[in-house]
Amino acid sequence: MLRSAFRSVRASHPFALDAIVVLPDHLHCIWTLPPDDADFAIRWRLIKTWFTKHCDSACVPCQMPARRGGWSRRCGSIVIGAHAAGRTDFERHVEYVHYNPVKHGYVTSPMAWPHSSFRGMSRPDI
Repeated sequence: MLRSAFRSVRASHPFALDAIVVLPDHLHCIWTLPPDDADFAIRWRLIKTWFTKHCDSACVPCQMPARRGGWSRRCGSIVIGAHAAGRTDFERHVEYVHYNPVKHGYVTSPMAWPHSSFRGMSRPDI
């Protein structure tokens, strides 16, 4: 369901999904927006709206705190620079996203969490 929400919004408001991890009560992701469009807030609003409209109460995780529509009002964003040092900053943020299930005690390694882009991004030699 969440995947469909992302696809729908990306069709009208493009962005690259660089990294994502979905946990029982929150998610983290890294996007690359088009050079002429830095409006991440509209994308989040549309994703949340699509998901809420298409999801019945049975698909909202039971661990989700009781909030209107199941969504947190807080949505943080960090702009990662595109300069040479920005690449290292980008990699640190991707590592943070992928390590989050370990940090919260769900698994012992990022590879073990199935709701993550880690497997698709990791190299066999890691």
